[in-house]
Amino acid sequence: MAKPCVHIINGPNLNTLGHREPAIYGTTTLAQIEGWCREAAAGPIEFRQSNYEGQIIEWLHQARGVADGVIINPAGLSFTSVAILDALKIYGGPVIELHISNIHARDPIYHKSLMSPVATAVIAGLGARGYVTALRSMYELLEPTA
Repeated sequence: MAKPCVHIINGPNLNTLGHREPAIYGTTTLAQIEGWCREAAAGPIEFRQSNYEGQIIEWLHQARGVADGVIINPAGLSFTSVAILDALKIYGGPVIELHISNIHARDPIYHKSLMSPVATAVIAGLGARGYVTALRSMYELLEPTA
């Protein structure tokens, strides 16, 4: 059996991790997070970041039929992008929505993610290490059941 392929897609401003609001997001960079994910990977991963909604949508379309699962941190687009929501529906495989901070403990504008209703699972508030937790959880979701 082939090793599962997971796509990890990151949204706007996550390229500034390590510098952006360290009290909320910590000092870990996205490159460090990618390194952790590559170390924890049990198969091929695609790790991507874009500040552009359309690029994220294209990556979700490309994941269809290629990625066994998608982990997405849509960042600020979580609360505004019906287009990414629709792309997640089109993808059709397991999706873990990921947030570094606990979005429910922040300002009310961050409490309602449009993505959550179509996500298989949501992880929020574990900090940068939540990515490795999400990756391990995705592998568990992808394990064949007896």
